Amino acid sequence: MSSSVFLSMSAFAIAASISPGPVNLLVLSTSVKFGWRQAVPLVLGASLGFTLLLWLMGIGLVGLWEQIPWLRQLVKVAGVCFLGWLAWRLMCSNGQLAMAGSEQPAGAMTGALMQWLNPKAWMASVAGMGMFVSDGNVTAVTGFAVLWGTLCALSIGSWALLGGRLSTWLGTPGYMRWFNRALAILLASSAVAIALG
Repeated sequence: MSSSVFLSMSAFAIAASISPGPVNLLVLSTSVKFGWRQAVPLVLGASLGFTLLLWLMGIGLVGLWEQIPWLRQLVKVAGVCFLGWLAWRLMCSNGQLAMAGSEQPAGAMTGALMQWLNPKAWMASVAGMGMFVSDGNVTAVTGFAVLWGTLCALSIGSWALLGGRLSTWLGTPGYMRWFNRALAILLASSAVAIALG
């Protein structure tokens, strides 16, 4: 692989992974409430879930995605419902920061599930594989998936670190309630955009 192709792959992966989206917003919310260390399982689950989805797209799932319209609709409906549920939970949050033994932070399975129910993740996988590894070569697909998965973890992890820093500013329940409601509106907006897209 030439250095220009590597840089192009990396730039595409970072741009797709670090931009605001449902997974990054949930990581931000989790790290604000529980601290960035407690958001690490969510970051890893989302990154591994996306890497698996990307790899499967590269070795043949993209064919099914393009040939079976109801699969796209199923992912879309499930994704909208899941985002709506997350937005509702944030909207109803009382703004209390987590105390020992209280609620549990979102974990690895939630992160992986969010990626698999996120139509944007499916579309990014299709686009990325189409641009860089369209021949389905397993070695090339695996290399690209590992590269993107690593950059995905670093990008999503940066949202966890940002949330950890914001938690000191959002230490009162009133500020946290407003923060959670703003995130809920952003998640609900993402759900609406997916539903209409």
